[in-house]
Amino acid sequence: MKLYGINRSQILPVSLEKAWQFFSSPINLPIITPPWLNLKVTREVAEPMFPGMIICFKLTPFFGVPLTWITEITHVNAPFYFVDEQRFGPYRFWHHQHHFSQVKGGVEIVDTVSYALRLGPVGSLLHAVYIGNKLKQIFDFRQKKLKQMFDKRPG
Repeated sequence: MKLYGINRSQILPVSLEKAWQFFSSPINLPIITPPWLNLKVTREVAEPMFPGMIICFKLTPFFGVPLTWITEITHVNAPFYFVDEQRFGPYRFWHHQHHFSQVKGGVEIVDTVSYALRLGPVGSLLHAVYIGNKLKQIFDFRQKKLKQMFDKRPG
């Protein structure tokens, strides 16, 4: 099994509490997800977030074909980090760490994703020609949207 990774960081001029409040609420994920994914939370979620929380989504990641994605929140240390792991969905393995730390000028948000694909060599080929680029586009969109929403500084 080949393991891939995504590492992203961004500083937003908000308090740690405000960052946590936004990111720890699954209902906010569709706001920072590209519209072409058509991501929807399909099951009511409790707040605040807790370890063992199950979140159900519908999305259309590949050629408009709808999929169900079920994640479990496996670790929570408010307001510093949480981890979500796919339990059912398009990946063979998905582990996403969300870290938040107070820094000069706001909060640094760090995403660390480890993932593996299904289909062996075919999955590797799909990653090279399609999936890797689509994941980059998703995280690029997210960073741009977060800057637009939270960073009101000029420039």
